[in-house]
Amino acid sequence: MQILVTGGAGFIGSHLVRALLARGEKVTVLDELNDYYPPAWKRANLERLRAYKPFEFVQGDIRDLPLCERLFRDGRFSAIVHLAARAGVRPSLAEPILYEEVNCRGTLNLLECARTTGVERFVFASSSSVYGCSKAVPFREDDPAAGPASPYGATKRAGEIYCATYTHLYGLPTLCLRFFTVYGPGQRPDMAIHKFTRLIDTGKPLPFFGDGTSRRDYTWVDDIEQGLLNSLTATYTHEIVNLGESHTTTLLDLVRMIEEGLGKKAVLERLPEQPGDVPTTYADISKARSLLGYNPTTPIDQGLERFVRWYRDTGRAWWER
Repeated sequence: MQILVTGGAGFIGSHLVRALLARGEKVTVLDELNDYYPPAWKRANLERLRAYKPFEFVQGDIRDLPLCERLFRDGRFSAIVHLAARAGVRPSLAEPILYEEVNCRGTLNLLECARTTGVERFVFASSSSVYGCSKAVPFREDDPAAGPASPYGATKRAGEIYCATYTHLYGLPTLCLRFFTVYGPGQRPDMAIHKFTRLIDTGKPLPFFGDGTSRRDYTWVDDIEQGLLNSLTATYTHEIVNLGESHTTTLLDLVRMIEEGLGKKAVLERLPEQPGDVPTTYADISKARSLLGYNPTTPIDQGLERFVRWYRDTGRAWWER
């Protein structure tokens, strides 16, 4: 199978690419290497992948339609895993136009290239952010997801709708995977678990929004990887599927567990709740189990123990890049 992974130099992407290479797949990575977080981290991911097995890397922007057209024409891809995006809820409030350009126009470019070159399946990385402040928990895929609470969430919902349209019009099989707060080795530094671990370890104030009762469904990256790999062999026309752990953890408990792992106390900087944040994310994963054979195996306590171990052994050095 010839597979294109957009955003393959990033956190989730590099984990997936390594797993695909281990299976003997031919992989092309398309990544802009933008500066949302240090590009050196992404280059380090690519170096580790190259040391593992050869693959093709193309540095480029998914908004660049001529580049995408050339890449698809030459690559003859059978499957696309589209992970590239402008990520993050709070930054999207400051730059909504950028998020629309990358996450909507970029996705549309890739869908159009997939349509014209006969790609057999298109896997789109969506987000639990599409559910907004839904009070119906756990979140189910048949929720209309009509009220995302941030531009980021809105762009991800738009990407899902584009996928459905391309399936309807052109018969392109599309699968939209709604990720729930993915963490693990190499996690983006702006994400809560990595950020909190770093701040507690260095004794710096930790921005603590609200009263600590907000809950998140934290998902270990290897479990997400399992869902992504299975999405390349499952049978579907167009589907939307949650990928989470189906267990929630409060902000207070998250900080407590990281403190215990590090053996250090957090210095909390109490702040009001932020626009765009939602009180709860909680995945119903029954559809993922039936359609993809998805079976997450890493609960948050075990995952945090592994993450803190990675941070101590490797993660601290990343900040020196």
